[in-house]
Amino acid sequence: MSCRRTAARLACAMAILVGPWLTQPTHAQTLTMRAALSRALAASPRLTAAERDVGIATGQRIQAGALLNPELSYEQDNSLGSGIYRGTRSAETTLQISQAFELFGKRDARIAAGAAGIEVAAIQRKAVRLEVLSETAIAFLSVLGAQRRIQILDEQITAIDRLTPLLRRRVEAGASSPAETGRAEVASALVKADRERFKATLASARRELAVLMGDPAAKFGEVSGRLDTMGKPPTFQSVVAAIDANPQLVRWTAVYAQRNAELLMARLRPYPDVRIAAGWRHFNETNDDAVRLSVSVPIPVFDRNQGNILSAQESLAKTRAEREANRNTLIVIAGRAYDSLQGSLRELAVLRETAIPKATEAAEAISQGYGQGRFSLLEVLDAQASVSQARLREQEALQNFHAGVAIIEGLVGNPFTLAREGAR
Repeated sequence: MSCRRTAARLACAMAILVGPWLTQPTHAQTLTMRAALSRALAASPRLTAAERDVGIATGQRIQAGALLNPELSYEQDNSLGSGIYRGTRSAETTLQISQAFELFGKRDARIAAGAAGIEVAAIQRKAVRLEVLSETAIAFLSVLGAQRRIQILDEQITAIDRLTPLLRRRVEAGASSPAETGRAEVASALVKADRERFKATLASARRELAVLMGDPAAKFGEVSGRLDTMGKPPTFQSVVAAIDANPQLVRWTAVYAQRNAELLMARLRPYPDVRIAAGWRHFNETNDDAVRLSVSVPIPVFDRNQGNILSAQESLAKTRAEREANRNTLIVIAGRAYDSLQGSLRELAVLRETAIPKATEAAEAISQGYGQGRFSLLEVLDAQASVSQARLREQEALQNFHAGVAIIEGLVGNPFTLAREGAR
């Protein structure tokens, strides 16, 4: 019994010690771009809907190839009347089976339209997949950029707080006014207010990324990645040329084939089909049997399907205009993204070549001079703010650059060869 009690106590102790570790949420793990993209593809309801569209089109294609069902009919003539036709003594009963035969390639046209529908849905699924990847990459970059901007503000707050002991000594020595202490506190508070604003931005960006990955709230820790590796983009003409391979545009080729098949179906519909029937007839009065054969063909006099033919012709002609409008929209989106990344490159060049190094150099010199009494607190705070603002601008430009790359990648359907894989 004592052994059992000891074992039970050990089990309880282990449960107390290990339990909190086992119940710790797993969302503290760092999230990488690759993991975010994989999770978004697995959880995207839009991609699931696009896959169902492929299934719907497949079902329609199967149905398009189905043959017409035969018809079984029963007829009874010369019965339930008066005189010699009272009751069923003089009745004639007929049991008949009939089958309609489609002519002039109507079934083949339906099958072609159904096959084109499958291709349209499959290509549209590829387009949706690219959209999901692009949106997830941009959301990931937003989280990464917000994280980095908060770090910069934290560093600025730490730098301001480091001045407090020196400022107090200067006030005690009579070298500075006590009002400068309040000025430093105000500067620190303003930066903290900016940090809170960026934290709200980060929370929204994290939620957006989480929703794209199928979670209502963020269940991950920080995101990891690098934005500082840059590259030279190709010409805009090459980007425009690559857009033609975008699934959104490739899809129109399949749409054109589908609508062309629908036009053929509309043109073939007035052509009559043949219905052949064969039956067995029994004459009750003489107890004789006979075979009944019939062939029927509709006469297309009144309805020649002219309205549907015109509608199909207009739909086919509309396809070219729709594709061109779609292409123009993609070019405009690509142009905005391309101009944004080009502007970001120029902005980064100015910031990295001049603004950041000069601001950092000036801030270090002014900070050293402040300890020697050669500069005022206002000059120190202004120099530190200049460095932080330049670094914040750098992070914003980096995020805009890579967001532009992600947009163009989603449009051209291929990786945008700018930087190494590890950089993004």
